[in-house]
This record gives sequence, C-alpha cells and structure tokens, in this order.
Amino acid sequence: MNLLIAQCSPQREALAAADLPAWLAQVPGWKLAASGSAIECRFEFHNFYQTMAFVNAVAEIAHGQDHHPEMQVSFDACALSFSTHTAKGLTSNDFICAAQISALPEGTA
Repeated sequence: MNLLIAQCSPQREALAAADLPAWLAQVPGWKLAASGSAIECRFEFHNFYQTMAFVNAVAEIAHGQDHHPEMQVSFDACALSFSTHTAKGLTSNDFICAAQISALPEGTA
C-alpha cells in the first residue's frame, strides 16, 4: 500500500502487534507509544509561525482523511499521536496519516 496516496477507511480491528514493525518502517521518525496502542512523533520548528503553519497543514490532512491526531502544540514544536479509538489500537489509518504528515515540507521530525 502506498501510504502517501491511500485513503483512510472505517476499520474496527486493530493491527496485530507482530505486524507493527513493518508498518513503523514505513513512517520514519514515528515510534510506538509506551502504551503500544498509538504511534507518536515530535516535530520541531524555528518559530511559532512555522509551528502553526504545520499545525494547519496537519488539520487539512486529518480533516480530509476523517482521522484526527492528539496534538500538543508549543512555540517551536508539535507532538502528534495517532490511534484508532474504535479499534482500541492501531490501524492502517494511523500509518496513512503519519506518512502523509511526514511528507509535508514542514514535517521534519
């Protein structure tokens, strides 16, 4: 699956834990959260304007995919976390959004 052009779809079942390393390999910079049920990445910027431009670009992707991250925004950074709550874990949707966000020009983890 090409994550950069894939569309999220309704999913009820989480990915198997054994499959997660292969999915993580497709989204460099992202890591499995301590809970094991989310992926996370922190993006750093030079100033608040760059941070907010990134946040707005993430919002466009999330809205278009109808799959939304948890976000922590500060002056020069944005931390994102994806999990599929209906599946109580990770699905391909989380990795699709992570890949598309990482491909943003501002998206340097």
